[in-house]
Amino acid sequence: MNRDSRNASHDAGRFITFEGGEGSGKSTQIKLLARRLGQAGVDVLTTREPGGSPGAEAIRHVILSGAAKPFGADVEAMLFAAARQDHVARMIRPALDAGRWVLCDRFLDSTQVYQGTLGKVGTRTLNALERVAVGATRPDLTLILDVPAEIGLARAAFRRAESSPDRFEGEELAFHQQLRDAYRELPQQHPERCMLVDAAGDPEKVADAIWRIVAARFPASNRAPERARALA
Repeated sequence: MNRDSRNASHDAGRFITFEGGEGSGKSTQIKLLARRLGQAGVDVLTTREPGGSPGAEAIRHVILSGAAKPFGADVEAMLFAAARQDHVARMIRPALDAGRWVLCDRFLDSTQVYQGTLGKVGTRTLNALERVAVGATRPDLTLILDVPAEIGLARAAFRRAESSPDRFEGEELAFHQQLRDAYRELPQQHPERCMLVDAAGDPEKVADAIWRIVAARFPASNRAPERARALA
């Protein structure tokens, strides 16, 4: 597990990221986990990428509007890194240092998958951007929410109603199928950190599966262990 010195204390914050294709249910599951952790006495910050801080939200608009797409995946990766650096410095790092748990909708793995695997941005470039953007601030646990691409795209279309698809939702089905395949490889590449979760079913049942993973991974870190066991 990638950790820095903050994790040496049981009072330190924990950093959990949620990854997956479009419409995989990340925002829903973050809300459900945050509620459950809150009931167990854990102080939680929920956030998202790209965005999460004022500077990063401005860059989010540029990326998701598609304005950067003509410049290629390398430029998009640089924009994501710029947004991430602001997000980590202003939101994530201070929260973790204060002992809060951070639940983030997307993080480093999204860039590795979208711009790396699918966009063909080189590993050396992505690794250099990571070092600048996040330093030692890496997730303690990454939950990969897995749904068939067709289901995810249908969910995304329902969610946005009459509005236009964003930069990535508007890609062809084949892109989203390749995206799913790339995400499904992450638990094999990083078994100490990444866990695959079947997210195609009922959201409450998915939330139960996620809670079991989190409770098993961080049993000594829970601030209200007796209550947490009752909730599990």
